[in-house]
Amino acid sequence: MPVGLLYTIGFIISLVLALVMTPLVKKLAFKVGAIDKPNHRKVHTRIMPRLGGLAIYIAFVGGFFLLSPLLPDGLLRPSDMKLINALLVGGTIIILLGALDDRFELSAKVKLIGQIAAACVVVFGFDVKIDLLNIPFGESMQPIAHWIAIPITILWIVGVTNAINLIDGLDGLAAGVSGIAIATIVVMASLMGFQPIILLSTLLLGGIVGFLAFNFHPAKIFMGDSGSLFLGFSLATLSMLGFKQVTIVSFVTPLLIIGVPLSDTFFAIIRRWVNKRPVFAPDKGHLHHRLRDLGFSHRKTVLIIWGVAAIFGGLAIVQSTIVQSSAANWITFAVICLLMFFLQIGAEVTGIVDKTRKPLISFLNRIFLRTKVNAESRSK
Repeated sequence: MPVGLLYTIGFIISLVLALVMTPLVKKLAFKVGAIDKPNHRKVHTRIMPRLGGLAIYIAFVGGFFLLSPLLPDGLLRPSDMKLINALLVGGTIIILLGALDDRFELSAKVKLIGQIAAACVVVFGFDVKIDLLNIPFGESMQPIAHWIAIPITILWIVGVTNAINLIDGLDGLAAGVSGIAIATIVVMASLMGFQPIILLSTLLLGGIVGFLAFNFHPAKIFMGDSGSLFLGFSLATLSMLGFKQVTIVSFVTPLLIIGVPLSDTFFAIIRRWVNKRPVFAPDKGHLHHRLRDLGFSHRKTVLIIWGVAAIFGGLAIVQSTIVQSSAANWITFAVICLLMFFLQIGAEVTGIVDKTRKPLISFLNRIFLRTKVNAESRSK
């Protein structure tokens, strides 16, 4: 059986499992009290079941074990299984942590400790870490010292895990953004022929799509921290595993894949620092909040952010295909500069950092007015 057909079957299995399990998990959430009550920070107005991430997890893991007997011998090497087991074991720790939080609302400190523990399992339990880095304008991938690689890997996993958690504020938002990022990884891993990442990403994508049938506005169930933490952990691990050993891929690529949650997290840190608030204090200044304040409907806000995520994903794919060229470093530099420019413009338009301070837009307006005045004076 062609490998591509096997992956398609895996996607369908995972999707069907998610469609079947999500209503059951919804009933379980109400039964155990894993519910989300409305408050001043939330947009929903009625009690909603959480724990939806459990359905995605069951679809993902169930799909893997149902598909495994069909995989041809030699498709996955022993080293590939180490990567797969790292995600499965670490993901199980994360899903348990998230499920407990959905029920008991754990403190931020406890959740952080759990996330670090899951990351340490990946690093120390399966010896999976970022040990190569493509430095801009360097000649090749450079090895990283062991004592540096470990904290970098743990920081990456914990950071991305929390980034997805932070954007989980509207129906279907985090699931959709994660799905787009996973689809990007599927495309890139397919171009590179990295079989374990294609397999895991395809199964995870099927679970996300199946869950979205119940999570898109108006949602029937929330993914909760069980979902956002699990998807964040999976994205961190897959983006790291899929491309850390491929010397032709720039260090920018994984950042582009998850550009929306990372940029939203970055602006949240800057916003809280500017306003002299604790970095971990929740607020209503995230991108989805600002778009809603600008008058966009719930669905339009989600679709706009999905569109931005798709643009990031497209850039990641383009970046990975051109990075072999002699001008790759300059193209990477140009991509970074353009992204920084448009991210700053977007931040000022939406007011994601500050509603009144718009330095770049003001600067561009002054240049435009000056150019206009000079042109009018020359025409006279």
